[in-house]
Amino acid sequence: MGELLPAGPLESWDPQTSAPKGPQGEPTAPSKPRHSLGVLHTSYSVSHRVGPWWNVASFRRRWQRRVLQDVSFYLESGQILCILGSSGSGKTTLLDAVAGRLRHSGTLTGEVLVNGRELRGDQRRDCCSYVLQSDTLLGGLTVRETLLYMAQLALSGHSPDFFHKKVDAILAELSLAHVADQRIGNHQSGGISSGERRRVSIAVQLLQDPKIMLLDEPTTGLDCKTASQIVTTLAELAHRDRIVILTIHQPRSELFQVFDRVAIVSCGQLLFCGSPAEMLCFFQDCGFPCPEHCNPFDFYMDLTSVDTQSREREAETSKRVQALEAAYRVSPIYKHSLEAIEQAGQLPGTPEVPFKTTQGPGVLTRQWVLLRRVTQNLLRAGPALAMRLVQNLVMGLFLLFFLLRLGLDVAAGAVQDRVGLFYQFVGSMPYTGMLNAVNLFPVLRAVSDQESQDGLYPRWQMLLAYMLHSLPFSVVATLLFSSVCYWALGLHPGAARFGFFSLALLLPHMLGELLTLVLLGLVQDPTLANSLVALLSIIGLLVGSGFMRKMADMPVPFRIFSYFTFQKYCCEILVVNEFHGLNFTCGIPGGTVHGNPMCALTQGTQFIASTCPGAETRFLANFFLLGAFVPVLVLLGIIVFVVRDRLVGR
Repeated sequence: MGELLPAGPLESWDPQTSAPKGPQGEPTAPSKPRHSLGVLHTSYSVSHRVGPWWNVASFRRRWQRRVLQDVSFYLESGQILCILGSSGSGKTTLLDAVAGRLRHSGTLTGEVLVNGRELRGDQRRDCCSYVLQSDTLLGGLTVRETLLYMAQLALSGHSPDFFHKKVDAILAELSLAHVADQRIGNHQSGGISSGERRRVSIAVQLLQDPKIMLLDEPTTGLDCKTASQIVTTLAELAHRDRIVILTIHQPRSELFQVFDRVAIVSCGQLLFCGSPAEMLCFFQDCGFPCPEHCNPFDFYMDLTSVDTQSREREAETSKRVQALEAAYRVSPIYKHSLEAIEQAGQLPGTPEVPFKTTQGPGVLTRQWVLLRRVTQNLLRAGPALAMRLVQNLVMGLFLLFFLLRLGLDVAAGAVQDRVGLFYQFVGSMPYTGMLNAVNLFPVLRAVSDQESQDGLYPRWQMLLAYMLHSLPFSVVATLLFSSVCYWALGLHPGAARFGFFSLALLLPHMLGELLTLVLLGLVQDPTLANSLVALLSIIGLLVGSGFMRKMADMPVPFRIFSYFTFQKYCCEILVVNEFHGLNFTCGIPGGTVHGNPMCALTQGTQFIASTCPGAETRFLANFFLLGAFVPVLVLLGIIVFVVRDRLVGR
């Protein structure tokens, strides 16, 4: 390794004006006050358990890992900064620190100053827009609809004409006008291209007129040409009086002159931050000139990465990284950055902190916008919509073909057939509700996580919008199922009984979906939520139905637990609704005389008395108790998502 020498700057800097000097040394006068962003001595460390939870001794011990180590840099409006670094170098953590989105599990020190004023975490979120690496968009909406709904969530007190003009201006700014009325789609159903989808994610952030834009790996998953176009677009946005910071893994050499500033991060340390020309000069003075016909980004990425393939290589490359970091610390480039941060708030005419437009609409208006957006998106999800409406009917048709038509002959299994039918209904209705939530809600949850961190609304409002949207679909699906199966199977005739039957099955269907939504607020993995709901439904059905074992024969703890299961009340309603007033026949001559005790049961009230005594007097009370589970789960879901807001961040 060559001798490490401090590099000289390629342009002199006037610390009194924080502006670059001209070729003759005279300061260039800015045309208007410029916004500035200073990150000063920022460090972040996290604590980890030494061992797994089952090893008590090691689990109680913790070790600290420094993710960021004393990072400082300075930017002004009109500049675009590219942060380079290998995976795990701390690029995304640095963006999260600037944006105020770091989790509370770590320790953050240092300052983030905008126009010389230090900002707290929530103030940083209100000042900086953040485009995540993955696009969290609703595929059923068009590009224009996506932006219109976002504008209605972000802005208030404006006419529809204002929203349309705002959206049209952003569509033109990001070259999206030609796909404005195309659906965004997804990887399965097609839609706009991945590059256009990334532009939509950027356009969404522009609706609040941010002066500081942060983008985490905006070129991930894009081909070289599209990636270059995205970066060029971001540079144009920066040159319109904005500060743009993006992380990138492996930029093309053609982008070398696009970036105004380049930062290199390795092992949480800032090894360099300056102009591309200064970068070449700095590393050349350190003994590492970029070879001719070589991509400078690739060369210096390899140079500043720690090679962990062997202990010898790791020690050698770590030593080189430490030496480069020390050389940058004593360079005039670094010192001028610190001087610029110190002087930023002391200049005359320094503008106020450019917070984003956060005057959003009221709670009810936001709820109405979210409900319309969720409904419109899911109405266009053809297969999912069809499955939501017919999945109960498909299950019912299978049972219909299996049983054909229920009879009244107890010797031929009239009672057992009805009990088995109700057992299947009560077991399957919550499960189909769970399938709806697992299939449809995780995408909405991801959208709400992103938009709540942008300050548009709390997460629970997206949950409530989904609940309200699902209600009419659940009613239609249950009525469609009941209208076919109830009469075809030959259940107890009567319009009132049909209504009670439909309502008794609608509520478990809704409860299965609501229970899944609660669990999706607690666990991230939909498969785990699926398993938990299935397990809880099976336990509730076994204990609460009374079909597998009579309540009187159950141990006291299980009998008490049954009162907390909605299956108990649903099964009692179905049994009373079907068996009350129903008379059976016996196809065996002589009945019990010929050895068939089932022939002793000739009235439905006898079965009610033996299975769930007193259920006839509790019929309406059971409806009330079954329905009470709905508001309880709705309230529990809102509480869970409020807690999720506070744990994950706004």
